[in-house]
Amino acid sequence: MNKLGRIKEDCQRVAEAIAAALGVEVEVIDPELIRVAGTGKVRTDVGTRLLRGFVNKHVLTTSQPVFIQEAGFHPICMSCPLTGKCFYKASIVYPIVAEGAVLGTISLIAFSEEQKETLCSRTSSLMEFIGRMADLIAAKALEAEAVAEKIVMAGQVSAVMDAVDEGVIAVDAQGLVTHFNLSAERMFNIPREEILHRPLEEHLSGLPLLKALDNPGGFTSRECFVQARGRRLHLLVTARPILGSEGKPVGVVASFRDFKETEKLAYQFMSAQKIITFDDIIGESRAIKELKARAAKIAASHSTVLITGESGTGKEIFARAIHAASPRKNKPFVAINCGAIPETLLESELFGYEEGAFTGARKGGKPGKFELAHQGTIFLDEIGNMSLYLQAKLLRVLQERQVERVGGNRLIPVDIRIIAATNSNLEEMMQKGHFRDDLYYRLSVIPLYIPPLRERPEDIRLLLEHYRRHYNQLLGKNIKGYTPRAVEACLSYSWPGNVRELVNAVEYAVNLEEGEYIDVDSLPRTVVEGGHRPALPDFAGGQRWVTLEQLEKEAILRALDHFGWTEQGKTKAAQALGISRATIYRKIARYGLAPRLELPGRQKSLS
Repeated sequence: MNKLGRIKEDCQRVAEAIAAALGVEVEVIDPELIRVAGTGKVRTDVGTRLLRGFVNKHVLTTSQPVFIQEAGFHPICMSCPLTGKCFYKASIVYPIVAEGAVLGTISLIAFSEEQKETLCSRTSSLMEFIGRMADLIAAKALEAEAVAEKIVMAGQVSAVMDAVDEGVIAVDAQGLVTHFNLSAERMFNIPREEILHRPLEEHLSGLPLLKALDNPGGFTSRECFVQARGRRLHLLVTARPILGSEGKPVGVVASFRDFKETEKLAYQFMSAQKIITFDDIIGESRAIKELKARAAKIAASHSTVLITGESGTGKEIFARAIHAASPRKNKPFVAINCGAIPETLLESELFGYEEGAFTGARKGGKPGKFELAHQGTIFLDEIGNMSLYLQAKLLRVLQERQVERVGGNRLIPVDIRIIAATNSNLEEMMQKGHFRDDLYYRLSVIPLYIPPLRERPEDIRLLLEHYRRHYNQLLGKNIKGYTPRAVEACLSYSWPGNVRELVNAVEYAVNLEEGEYIDVDSLPRTVVEGGHRPALPDFAGGQRWVTLEQLEKEAILRALDHFGWTEQGKTKAAQALGISRATIYRKIARYGLAPRLELPGRQKSLS
């Protein structure tokens, strides 16, 4: 819509006022020769286009006013087919100019001899008068344009504010709320219509926003505790003063983030960006040296890798080292534990979702881990816990290198290297129908097996020393080493939790030890006792006893190995054991249970 079109009601009122005062007719024409306003005989033609408009075209082109004393006989009229018989008697046509641009014309028109006499007898004064009216209309058009731009700008600002995840609040110099975005509504559980144009302190206390008025730079990431309708929120607040036309603060705008979520994101970012190379992998055993050499060779390729090994052997560390030695090292490394996320959420985490895909879906949708790993590496840990449905979707990603978001209908190409890991026996799961054989062969293009710690005891001393130094520095201790008894206990222990258990044991010992050397008294009880009794209790002889906790743990493991570690398998295992589904999930978490690999040399706890 052109500038005059925005103020057509104002133009019509001006035209009618002029016509009533002067006794002549008035019309306003835009650059497309459309009548924006009109009185008398042309009132009914408002909104239509002039058929000829030679005089208006001339004024629009030259930006100069024209007085037509004898309509149809003026030189401008000579090319008009109505020359000599124009239904206009006389007219004054004046350009409407704003900021150097012609917006249209305003005309005084005579349709009778009496009106013609008015124009001819007062031409000079009417020319000046209609010029002022043209300026009035031009000013009104600019004002309307400015208002329209401000409305658009306000809409854009509001849309941007509502699109961000952070809560955003703006107040004026008196503390009245002027803006309150959707994220703030959700964060504080306050509808914006209740808080807008009200004092901020009526609804939220503990926000030092007005203090930013006295600080030219405001403040950044200030920790605040805010009371909101009986709830105490721990937030990080960033505030900036809003400057008026004279450069003085007229208000404050602030953004809010949940403190715990910020900590979590920071931890995830630090974890995700941690660079681990093969030099960081501790071990001098032949098995580890050969494994590191083989992994270094395959790092340069783009082929899919399947890493197997017991829980705690360091599968993710090897995955990160492979990524760091690959051509993708400067691109993202995205890790996701397929066993730690419920199936209903795992799909949207991996593939992302479109806006409105489900209740609670974030506005604008969300990219999945595959998209975030574009041109980099995605590490799928505990792949054996993935449902058959998601296995089929993963197979499609491997085959087509495309993903489709949940609730979407478009395929998004992804350039990724997939490294999968599992402590489950996938071949046995395939036989039971719990894992797709076609996916298995796609994943195991390059298989890597990480041996358990008990199969490489020569690495135990190195690991003990490395993590002693690490936790010395971390905890501010000065422990010099281990006593011979402590070393013997660690070497005699089978370390069923592998390197992860060893790391935890060293941290425990460094925390407890008060002397210069770690002794057996500072080691975890399981390590000390585990090194002096056989792994299998001898029920036949009746000389060995196990705790009820050990029996319960083994019973749950056997049931899950039999029925499977899927959600359905866990339900069946719970029924077979005579416990509720919630109980078995709680026990799994309590004992840190995970699927067992049936590997050579591994013994079961009970036979």
